[in-house]
Amino acid sequence: MSPDVRLVDAAELDLQQVLALYGAVGWTIYTSSPETVSTALSGSAAIAVARAGTELVGLARVISDGASICYLQDVLVHPDFQRRGIGRRLVESVLQPFSHVRQKVLLTDDEAGQKAFYESLGYRHVTDNDGGALRAFARFDA
Repeated sequence: MSPDVRLVDAAELDLQQVLALYGAVGWTIYTSSPETVSTALSGSAAIAVARAGTELVGLARVISDGASICYLQDVLVHPDFQRRGIGRRLVESVLQPFSHVRQKVLLTDDEAGQKAFYESLGYRHVTDNDGGALRAFARFDA
């Protein structure tokens, strides 16, 4: 990770900075509803934050029951700070409190770079599961 970027306490989060970060990575579904983002953040089981000075440059968050499942919900790094190890550090940090949880899940876009990134962190496509066939389902309501 760049020496000028540090992981900090998520209590320092400012909603406007979070919305700006989501906008910078093109996740406009988030920026269209600040109330939803605020609720999602407060309902997260864990949040990891990266800053360069006072600028929010990365965020990762987890949803979990703390025992049987841990869902890696969001991992985002500002485009100007990508490919510096920040995403890896965020994921490692946000997952650390859930090291005892066996099942860690995420859904992500179907892009080669994301596939390589998550595979480097130990994630596998569900069709590559050694423990038997898995099927993933998703439902997106309007």
